[in-house]
Amino acid sequence: MTLALGDYGVWSRAGLWEREGDAAAELEELGYGALWLGGSPGGDLDAVTAVLRTTRALPVATGIVNVWSEPAERLSATFRRIDGEHPGRFLVGVGASHPEAVSQYEKPYDKLVGYLDELDVPVDRRVLAALGPRVLKLAADRTAGAHPYLVTPEHTATARELVGPGKLLAPEQHVVLETDPTAARALARQSIELYLGLRNYTGNWLRLGYTEDDLAGGGSDRLVDALVAWGSVEQVVTRLRAHLDAGADHVAVQLVTADGGHDREGFRELAGALF
Repeated sequence: MTLALGDYGVWSRAGLWEREGDAAAELEELGYGALWLGGSPGGDLDAVTAVLRTTRALPVATGIVNVWSEPAERLSATFRRIDGEHPGRFLVGVGASHPEAVSQYEKPYDKLVGYLDELDVPVDRRVLAALGPRVLKLAADRTAGAHPYLVTPEHTATARELVGPGKLLAPEQHVVLETDPTAARALARQSIELYLGLRNYTGNWLRLGYTEDDLAGGGSDRLVDALVAWGSVEQVVTRLRAHLDAGADHVAVQLVTADGGHDREGFRELAGALF
């Protein structure tokens, strides 16, 4: 059975957690159901181990391990070691990242299929980063479900139709706790700037009905407001719940900060409204 993640979890860069163990323990106490470690962690996944050691029962997921840079055989061995030390708490998220990041000689879809063939991790303990229809269906067929990144509730509704019932759907949601529109959108644009140049993300947004004009100049207000939930705690909670209403099982909250650090107070405020 896929791990029970609760309605809401936290998404952040893996590098934070080798030095923020006590913060992970606080997230667990606040009620967050999982911690997703991003930034293409690989190797021994020390950050995963660090979080598992400093928390009691919190599930930890990778969001995601890059299939181009982390051999399936090594990830399989790492999973077995971590699961042996902390049984039933580690969910392996894998994905193709984006074509601009690697010199690839294989189509991303074919690479994912081959990687899943080689990955010795139980189906119910692995998920796939997925945005488009083919990979969402692959996630449903070959893993416990899908972990879409930087998406809207409208995408979540479409994704649920594609993966079908009974499969985990755990979208990530960027959040800026700022009520001033100018300040909020400035920070939101900073957080999505990289992705405006990546084809897998821009292609997904174009499929959702956004235009090339929306992608230009750092992103239109329409696009920024759709991708990044900003405003008061109450406004942000409404957006997070919209993913659940659209068919998500779990929402991974990425709380955006100017310095990329962990915002303890922000997660405390959100927890007070979510749990």
